[in-house]
Amino acid sequence: MNPVHTRAMATRRTLAAICLLAWMAFPAVAQMEVLQLRPDAADRREQEFETDRDTFTFAPTAAGAGRTITEASYSFIDNAAGPEAHSFPELLVRRGIGDRFELRVGFNYEAGGPGLASGTQVGGEDLESEYESRMLYGFKLETSEQSGWVPMSALVVQGFTPLYGPTTQSTMMVGEAWAWRFTNGWEWRTAVRWGTGWAEEDFFNQWAPSTALKIPIGTRLEVHAEYFGIMANGKEKPLNVQYGSWGGHVLVTEDLELGLRLGWGLNDTSPNFFANTGIGYRY
Repeated sequence: MNPVHTRAMATRRTLAAICLLAWMAFPAVAQMEVLQLRPDAADRREQEFETDRDTFTFAPTAAGAGRTITEASYSFIDNAAGPEAHSFPELLVRRGIGDRFELRVGFNYEAGGPGLASGTQVGGEDLESEYESRMLYGFKLETSEQSGWVPMSALVVQGFTPLYGPTTQSTMMVGEAWAWRFTNGWEWRTAVRWGTGWAEEDFFNQWAPSTALKIPIGTRLEVHAEYFGIMANGKEKPLNVQYGSWGGHVLVTEDLELGLRLGWGLNDTSPNFFANTGIGYRY
């Protein structure tokens, strides 16, 4: 395909994704002067079950005092150049220590070509074709509750250590998420992550901005539209991957969530397509 035509198609897809998010957000933005604040944060945590795997933008809430959330998912990535990628089980266990703090441990295995679709794994990838597994460990801390224009927010700090694969280098990730909830139940979330990575002897930094609009449909179904990107600087081969995606989840019970995400690359350096499906259970 002609490179100029390819870039034009990528530009149109990017603009379409931005326009779509803006269109979906307009009704909620129009009501920003009546942002809702639930009076009891502990009650909200108990009533609302939120996994980090539901969107690339992680939840700005902790698991809750004495509660554990276990999440797992599978990602398939159709790379434009090179072999397809598979990532599983993307296991994450979150244990609440007090209302605002949680400890996190997890494990994942990646096979095939490069690619990222799970926000949990950002900072733990060297983004090269490989077969490898890693464990993750860290914490999440809620940093604010929503009050008017002040959003609810949370800080995540994670480390990654290889268990099998071509590298023995540990890496890390630091991220912050913010969210505003509106009186109609819609929620706008945005986050940014910074992480370290290795590719052979090449050390580099990763940046991953994201934003999502979540819309409830009834009491058990929620859908969302999202943009996210993963960029790297200090890397021999520059990285600039951007996605637009749709998804949603259904609450089978108050403590069991099933979810699906589908996304498409927005520029000519991104994979063509990804699919992510997973489960979350709270106890």
